[in-house]
Amino acid sequence: MTSTDTDGSPEPAPPRRHLSPLRWAFPIVVVTLLASLLGVMYLDYVVDPEKNLHDFPIALVNQDVGDDIGGKHVNFGDQVSEGLQKAVPSDKIDLRVLGINEAQLQMQSARVYGTIIIPSDFSKRLGILGVGSVVPGDITKPVLTLQTNPRTGAFATAVVQKFGEQALTQVNTQVGQQLTEQVKAQLTPPPGAPPTELSAATRLVLAQPLNIVVDQFRPLPGGSGEGLTAFFYSLLLLLIGMVGAMIIHQLIDSALGFLPTEWGPWYVHYPRASISRVKTLLIKWSAVVVMALAVSGALEGIAAILGMPLDKPLLLFIYGAFAIIAVGFTCTSMLAAVGTSGLIINLIIFVILGLPSSGGTIPIEATPKYFGWLARFEPMHQVFLGIRSILYFNGNGQAGLTRGVWMAVLGLAIGVVGGLFITRFYDRKGLERKPVNLDSGSGKHAKPADA
Repeated sequence: MTSTDTDGSPEPAPPRRHLSPLRWAFPIVVVTLLASLLGVMYLDYVVDPEKNLHDFPIALVNQDVGDDIGGKHVNFGDQVSEGLQKAVPSDKIDLRVLGINEAQLQMQSARVYGTIIIPSDFSKRLGILGVGSVVPGDITKPVLTLQTNPRTGAFATAVVQKFGEQALTQVNTQVGQQLTEQVKAQLTPPPGAPPTELSAATRLVLAQPLNIVVDQFRPLPGGSGEGLTAFFYSLLLLLIGMVGAMIIHQLIDSALGFLPTEWGPWYVHYPRASISRVKTLLIKWSAVVVMALAVSGALEGIAAILGMPLDKPLLLFIYGAFAIIAVGFTCTSMLAAVGTSGLIINLIIFVILGLPSSGGTIPIEATPKYFGWLARFEPMHQVFLGIRSILYFNGNGQAGLTRGVWMAVLGLAIGVVGGLFITRFYDRKGLERKPVNLDSGSGKHAKPADA
């Protein structure tokens, strides 16, 4: 149907716009590139952790005081310690020779994933075992203890156990060979006497003389998800901060008339409010703060109902709300600065790059080295360190809470300063949020519709 003008002549219908092939293909290209980046990050993160292992920290504690055997002072603990240091691949394992107190402090602050302990009576018991193999009496095998640190995560614990199985089994075999040769030398008969043979049972005992014990250092309480609750709680905080900020951005812009609102078949576009960009951003930030406090409390309540151990509930609430605020402020500032494309930037920063570099499921030391570079500044890793410290390490600052707090402060400062700077700049330049149409004929910007 054609409308008519006041003089009776027909009014020409507006030209029909067609979606050009370039504009039709653009979103497909964008999604394909994002999916490719997502695939590289996530698959490279998980495909081969053992191959990517580097600088994985394990403590070695040698408490052996040695013993006098055959008129000579020996220290088998030193020999085992030196053998381990030579045998362990330094490019994969960071074997730290520490005292027992320092090793426990580093275990308590998640700076090492496990500890090998050589006890003080190691040489003495090994000597007794050698003598006891030919002299009747009760003997016990010397003990080597491998302590895991389950609060650093299930995968880190698995790496420590596998390392211990390989390295300590090799040590057991080497010590067995040395002890067998020593016992045979003691049994060498005088000239002309018949040789003394070791029994089969004795040879078996001497071949594997060590009792390797795997022990947990401060086991996780029930309801900790084998060390995964910290990761998923951190993930919730990050996603809520990002997605919540985007929802707040959309709804407030709709309420102020900058964006249309669709409810099913209904379409509403409120009159555009006369408000500066700075004030709009401050309104969004206020909503983010209220949302962060409400959501942090809700998450903690849900965790308590589900049986998660919460030793520091107030600290968890405060840090959770602070993390959401830092992420939410940064996301809204990004949207205020670059508009709709800020959605893609936020997705890349907080999800595509953030999750695989968090260290929440696979330790950073078991991922490609560029993930370690990302973990220096990626928000997800900082939030994970803070939450893990609160949930598993009694809020120990060295276990990650100090870094988590200061990096959240830095992120919040970047979001606030950047958001205020760019919005004030736009306001001073008179770059108001007005609709701008493209002239289909010339391709130039036409006069704003409400000017």
